[in-house]
Amino acid sequence: MTSRPEYYTPQPYDPYAEEEQQGGWFNSDGYLPRRPQGHEVPQGYEVPQGYYEIPQGYDTPQDYGVAQGHPVPQGYDTPQGYQQVPQEYDTPQGYPHVPQEYDVPEAYGYDPGVHAYQQPADQPAYPAQTAEEEPAAPAEPGYHVPETPEVGWDMAASRRRAWVSRAVLLCVLAVQAVLSLRLANTAFQDEALYLAAGHAELQHLLHGTPLPIDYAAYFSGSPQLYPVLAAAVDDVLGLTGARLLSLAFMLGTTGLLYSFTRRLFNERAALAGAALFAVVQSTVVMGYFATYDAAAVFLLALATWIVVRTDRAPVAAVLLAVPVAVLAVGVKYAAGLYLPTIVVLALLTGWPHQGRKAFLRMLLLALGIGAVLGIGMYGTDLMDGVRQTTTDRDHGSDSAAFLLRRSGEWGGLMFLTAVGGAVSYVRRSRMNESPAAQRLGNPGWRWRALLGLLLCGTALLAPAYQMHLGTVVSLFKHVGFGLLFAAPMAGVGVTRLIGAHFRYPQLGIMLWTATLCLGISQADWRFGVWPDSSKMIRAIDSHVDREGHYLASTPEVPVYYLRDKTTHRQWQGVFALEYTDKKGTYHQGDDAYRAALRDGEFDLIVLDGLTNPRVDAIVADAVKGNPHYRLLADLPFRNSSGTGHYRIWTKTS
Repeated sequence: MTSRPEYYTPQPYDPYAEEEQQGGWFNSDGYLPRRPQGHEVPQGYEVPQGYYEIPQGYDTPQDYGVAQGHPVPQGYDTPQGYQQVPQEYDTPQGYPHVPQEYDVPEAYGYDPGVHAYQQPADQPAYPAQTAEEEPAAPAEPGYHVPETPEVGWDMAASRRRAWVSRAVLLCVLAVQAVLSLRLANTAFQDEALYLAAGHAELQHLLHGTPLPIDYAAYFSGSPQLYPVLAAAVDDVLGLTGARLLSLAFMLGTTGLLYSFTRRLFNERAALAGAALFAVVQSTVVMGYFATYDAAAVFLLALATWIVVRTDRAPVAAVLLAVPVAVLAVGVKYAAGLYLPTIVVLALLTGWPHQGRKAFLRMLLLALGIGAVLGIGMYGTDLMDGVRQTTTDRDHGSDSAAFLLRRSGEWGGLMFLTAVGGAVSYVRRSRMNESPAAQRLGNPGWRWRALLGLLLCGTALLAPAYQMHLGTVVSLFKHVGFGLLFAAPMAGVGVTRLIGAHFRYPQLGIMLWTATLCLGISQADWRFGVWPDSSKMIRAIDSHVDREGHYLASTPEVPVYYLRDKTTHRQWQGVFALEYTDKKGTYHQGDDAYRAALRDGEFDLIVLDGLTNPRVDAIVADAVKGNPHYRLLADLPFRNSSGTGHYRIWTKTS
């Protein structure tokens, strides 16, 4: 309960007004006296209309007066603005009498409860009623916090999220394209081989021209598939067009990787996995490399996408992946190494939605792929090529430690990220930050462990197989095949490293930047391994025709660039030679090269000193002082390993 002051001023008081000198709101010490409580009204003051009047005969309360022991000072005048104690008030018994002439000193012994408050003369004063006030209502806040959803990262699919994810994916693809397009060099010997074979196959298919050699006997893929397609593009756009075809395949692979990773996990893991895959050496180089590796990895990605995408569809829908998977093997036989992964993935992706029917799904896919592959392999002449380049391939001399170190350099960082993602996924399956995700049913830890083991283990297949063969040839490309399957788990690893709500984005940026730097440096080195052959081609152009017999370290390169003048049948490499001399003696190996050069068998010799340095040295020694040959040109070049030179000899007679 509160009471208003007895007197109040409707307008604010101006402390600088003239009335301040006559006593007003503040006394001389700056003290604001408390307004008197009760019903004390000075004499001679009119009570305004509307207020109650003081009852007559009101007496001073008992025991009211001047306290004992405090004498009243003499000689003080009443300050202006104050009145003397009313005469009609009687002094209570027990208190000394207060003289009427007592003056209240200014700012001395002042008791606000005794002396009435004096209002300035020019301002009206009103007596206040003592009344019980209602409690004031709480003030309305100036700002209301709006209601917000439970979390900002909603689990429900939305058009906005889809477009944002696609925009980020386009940025990833743009980075991948730029990294591949910045590479530059003349045709590598594998590129030249497949493109020249494709042109020969096209002539055979369209015009019935006999093939110069049996490409199917030693190609590691069907010569009627990718080589023909690449040669058709090469006819129109040249080598750049054939390389752009590979870039299209690799960009499509990254897009499919994003799609099936998003299906397995979520958009964030899909974008992270695609971003890592897009910048590793294998992806960057294969994206501008006119070989059938890019087409094969694209077809594997497409088959995987079909298997993952049909996880909720009827069981028979998985058969759509059969022709795609078989075509991948036809394009490159080594792609068959990854077919078991796709088959098992059909089981794991179908299990959460179809239960035991997932086993039927896996069985249908395995039987379909096996049947079509059997018909394709045994119904054609491709088995010789499969044995020559895959199953019965000659073993090399590279050690397992060397191959393991190379594999780690070219894909180890991404593989470790995938392993970390698999471990964290087994421990915690939740892939969404929404609290509502806790109420959803998640796959059991056994299923998660099997999925992580399958995807990460697939990345080890190529290094293990290359260690079995003991060769580093094509290892950098085959590592990329395995990283395609490890990429989804690598995406999970990046998201777990960053944390919920992007808590530690710097860690993900550091990981991606490290992968990017390694990919750029390794791709630049890889594309500079072989020398620029443009000067060499110009030097031998006028010395090549359809009648000669030629020896070269890399015969595929001049055959491709001078295909209007020569064919594969006219060229001999530096890896194996069988020769019968003019006396009828049969020679093979190193002796065959010496005997052929002694007889002047070759009309032109082109050595680079890189492909097979041992045989190059034997040939160079054989032509020294040989009256059949003269040095035509010695052309220096620079490659990733340093410097070298083309040595070209032409036949004198």
